[in-house]
Amino acid sequence: MNDLQKLFINEICDIYDAEHQLIDVLPKMAEEAHSEQLRLAFQEHLEQTRHHARRLEEVFRIIGESPHRRSCKGMEGLIDEGEICATEFKDNSALDPALICAAQKVEHYEITSYACLCTWAKELGNSPALSLLKQTLSEEKEADEKLSELAESHLNIEAMNHDTEKKGEKAAEFAKLATAGP
Repeated sequence: MNDLQKLFINEICDIYDAEHQLIDVLPKMAEEAHSEQLRLAFQEHLEQTRHHARRLEEVFRIIGESPHRRSCKGMEGLIDEGEICATEFKDNSALDPALICAAQKVEHYEITSYACLCTWAKELGNSPALSLLKQTLSEEKEADEKLSELAESHLNIEAMNHDTEKKGEKAAEFAKLATAGP
């Protein structure tokens, strides 16, 4: 086995783990989303991610390996960062744009991984694996575009037009006036 084949297998194990991490976190992201459209997008991508994992299992079979995961630290970091941001903006109109940002970082990570895998599969002359990997790469790009469309259609504008801190200050002012008496 040459070094490129070893690298190819290593990266398949890495992205296989990444897909499984996403399968675990996407339901939570869908639950946290304020927008019904974003919630549905996360739910749809969950189903698609399950297909991606199954497709990777087929790639493992094609290359004569049993499916196995290698801890994907990159995905762990992106998920941790997304969870911190979601917590920070939990009760804020910017939560959905924050979730979209976190999801797009994940998509870009996956796009990069699948693009490399496609290049290597081509160079290794593995057309069946290349075909499966290209299909997933295309779906990851579509998911990224869909997230951009959601953000730009209305979610970013809603967050821009909503100022939670000022509303909190006004509520405090009203409360102070109400309790001050005549």
